[in-house]
Amino acid sequence: MYGIEHGGNLLAYWHIALAWVAAAALGTTFVGSALYLRYHGPFWSRLAHSSGELGFLFATLTLLLGSAWGKVIWNSWWEWTDVRLVTFLIVWFIYAGYLVVSSATDPGSGDRYVAVYGVIGFVTVPISYASTRLWTPTFHETTMGNPQVSANIDPTTLVVTVVAATLLYVYLLGLRIQVHEVEDRIRRRSTQRR
Repeated sequence: MYGIEHGGNLLAYWHIALAWVAAAALGTTFVGSALYLRYHGPFWSRLAHSSGELGFLFATLTLLLGSAWGKVIWNSWWEWTDVRLVTFLIVWFIYAGYLVVSSATDPGSGDRYVAVYGVIGFVTVPISYASTRLWTPTFHETTMGNPQVSANIDPTTLVVTVVAATLLYVYLLGLRIQVHEVEDRIRRRSTQRR
């Protein structure tokens, strides 16, 4: 029970949970960006940016754990023929670009451009999720309740890991928003002194 397959399953639980949280975080970036474009409130910009940072972090962890899981289960770190892997890598690059655009624009004046990018970039997230249904699936088969696959996933354990990862995201999101509020206050004070 505690051999290589068990280690693969442990990776799978966290890989799936982190992928869920990455998608939720990037969805929050979309919502925050859309609400910023509508209402122009600084809170929405902070929410979108904070969630974009965390979404990128969780997407990075998803790719790393997914590669480790693939090595254990399929003896391959990466498969370019797997549409889910490739489309999720595209999501990762889109949100890396989001962070670059966000850091390259002036706070306040460039928030609109960042918000537009956050709205448009989200299109890649559902495409990645649906990729195995849109194109021929390769490695991503149904694992929950399917004893015939090499990485059978227990639904209860998966729910626990998803809840734990989601709570971690919510906690970190609150901290990140507070950090952005402090940065904004410092920026306002420094411009008032000039």
